[in-house]
Amino acid sequence: MNLDEVITGVVLAGGKARRMGGADKGLLELDGKPLWRHVADALAPQLATVVISANRHLDIYQASGLKVIPDSIADFPGPLAGMFSVFQQVAGDWFLFCPCDNPCIPHNLVDRLAAQRHGAPVVWVHDGERDHPTIALINRAVEPQLTAYLQAGERRVMIFMRQVGGHAVDFSDCKEAFVNVNTPEELAQWQKRP
Repeated sequence: MNLDEVITGVVLAGGKARRMGGADKGLLELDGKPLWRHVADALAPQLATVVISANRHLDIYQASGLKVIPDSIADFPGPLAGMFSVFQQVAGDWFLFCPCDNPCIPHNLVDRLAAQRHGAPVVWVHDGERDHPTIALINRAVEPQLTAYLQAGERRVMIFMRQVGGHAVDFSDCKEAFVNVNTPEELAQWQKRP
């Protein structure tokens, strides 16, 4: 992959946030700004364009000036539906997806994923202990397989990514960058950090 190729960044903010009591997680504030904005601000210097995949409070997200992509599949079917909807509504071949609850992604995320792609259509972050399949660089070439996968009722991200020939990229040297905010207690802990 030529690093000069246009890559669109996508902040995934379309989930139900069950562990957050159903609150729109992307709009919860950390250090005076919404979680989604932390991710968008981290992605912006690394990418040509950033968009938001969201299903609720679209007017609030749209007020940011960024393009907002709602799921084209009803009932919040998960991150793959957000990815599918982005493929349908945004031009380009490459997309860097990142969930809104990862406020500290590294400044070299895109470069590292692209450099370790080795021809795969999908690569995702592995922090040394666990996979983070929603923090992924994905080529549009997987869209037909994604369509079939979703039509079959499947929703599991890791299984899909492995089926299309993807692999993890080691980020164990910056594991702390991939700690996400899933519960009110975790958000409170983030608020207390120095």
